[in-house]
Amino acid sequence: MKKLLLSLLFIGNFCNAQIAIGKTNVVSVSSTIEFGGATATNSTNDTETANFRGIILPGVTNSPTFPVVNPSTNNPQNGTFLYDRELMKVRMFENGKWIDMTDTGTNTGLVPTAGTEIGSGVIIGSATSTAVGVFILESSNKALNLPHIKDPANKVKSPYQGMMCYDTLSNAIAVFDGINWSYWK
Repeated sequence: MKKLLLSLLFIGNFCNAQIAIGKTNVVSVSSTIEFGGATATNSTNDTETANFRGIILPGVTNSPTFPVVNPSTNNPQNGTFLYDRELMKVRMFENGKWIDMTDTGTNTGLVPTAGTEIGSGVIIGSATSTAVGVFILESSNKALNLPHIKDPANKVKSPYQGMMCYDTLSNAIAVFDGINWSYWK
């Protein structure tokens, strides 16, 4: 499975493709990536999904600063999401500042980082990007559809710090800080 995902990400670096993960095809023309297990809304006829997997955000030593002396190495872009290991919070960068998306969580259970990052990340949706990151979605007319999980606080048995999904029960973005789920509408 990991080899398949890495292959898809590698291929996406060279083309303006749409990617379906956990399902056979992309349904929306406005998506760069779609995940399987989608449910529509929290309605009485909502289809229960068996999905319990979300996106795990990168865990960084501390949030990059802005403005920076060398933008090519440490330039947060609007819409950047990460898990800050020092603050133990999921954070989003917007208009020159970091916004905490969770309260202080815990680093218990985090996999230690080792080695040095190589390469400039994977870009999907464009041949190039001015953004710096591990995984960059670059498009003027497509968006990321987060994995849909109905009630992640009860369905995800072992969430990892920095996990993110769309909760169809509360119709909100759900992020996990290592202790609690936080919800953003």
